Amino acid sequence: MKGLFIRWIVSALALYATAWLAHLVGLLIVVSGAGVALLAVAVLAVINALIRPLVVMLTLPLNCLTLGLLTFIINALMFWLAGSVVPGFTVKGPLAALFGSVVMGIINGLASQVIGSRE
Repeated sequence: MKGLFIRWIVSALALYATAWLAHLVGLLIVVSGAGVALLAVAVLAVINALIRPLVVMLTLPLNCLTLGLLTFIINALMFWLAGSVVPGFTVKGPLAALFGSVVMGIINGLASQVIGSRE
């Protein structure tokens, strides 16, 4: 249970870092507070657990044709959907959604390596 809470906090911090990096490159990803970040990460987790597998399964033939590159688009759509559902978390435009999903994935992957080695 402690590990889940730590990962949740780290993902919220990763969302803040993603919004900050997006601002540096001129994209609009807005997280209006710590509570919003925690809620956005929880909603993103639910979306990735329930909706994403269905979308991946339905688009599997096209995903095979694109050699998996469609997965980036699916991840961006899930990130954008979370931004549409959570008030105070804004993802403006498809490029911001793509940037956000890729950067969140990289930061969470690196954080999982660090957290995983300490548990």
